[in-house]
Amino acid sequence: MALIPVGDLATARLFSVETLGLEVEGENPFAVILNSGGTMLRLTQVENHQPQPFTIAGWEVSDIGTIVEALVSRGVSFTRFDGMDQDQRGIWTTPGGGQVAWSRTPTATHSRSRIDEVGVPQDAG
Repeated sequence: MALIPVGDLATARLFSVETLGLEVEGENPFAVILNSGGTMLRLTQVENHQPQPFTIAGWEVSDIGTIVEALVSRGVSFTRFDGMDQDQRGIWTTPGGGQVAWSRTPTATHSRSRIDEVGVPQDAG
């Protein structure tokens, strides 16, 4: 189970379902429970929520380029960091060969999320 605090539960639900394509498993006035590839993801309403500058959630995917392009087509923007050699889509290739991209929701009701490509060879050293 993963927990994500949000400031606007209705907006976070809409983004999670419509943009990310997650399935609602249950909900009440305080939380929305989603299915994220078999993992329970609980969006919890938090009073005076402030988005954080660090990563709070991450997803592993098999083809990061395809996922990033699909999310961009749905209005998601990917974060660029000074000093990081990211490609035109905002994807950074780690020294070990893994690939990572970070995003914020359009409404900033979530903090930063990251997407990691799985199946990419990692540096054995």
